[in-house]
Amino acid sequence: MARILIVDDAAFMRMMLKDILTKGGYEIAGEAADGNEAVAKYKEEKPDLVTLDITMPNKDGIQALKEIKALDPNANCLMCSAMGQQSMVIDAIQSGAKDFIVKPFQADRVLEAVKKVVG
Repeated sequence: MARILIVDDAAFMRMMLKDILTKGGYEIAGEAADGNEAVAKYKEEKPDLVTLDITMPNKDGIQALKEIKALDPNANCLMCSAMGQQSMVIDAIQSGAKDFIVKPFQADRVLEAVKKVVG
């Protein structure tokens, strides 16, 4: 069973994702509220997948993505973006993100993206 680290500065969004993923049969490896926490938790937990919100305080999702990929080139990261963040999404994909999911989250789309990356 794949272990997933959920990263979003909004507790509500983390809760929604956690709910979708646990119902989909995935294990939650942990949660982080910003990019700094995300990188630290990644080192600690070595999850199979990280969902990264793009817009966060302290360190955004793209910075965190680059640091996680530098630590582990095989890291699987899914970006979460609000509508209208296309240029950031492109930047994220070029930096090594596997896919992206758009808010508000739709359970089937989230699970489809996760399954594509970690099976």
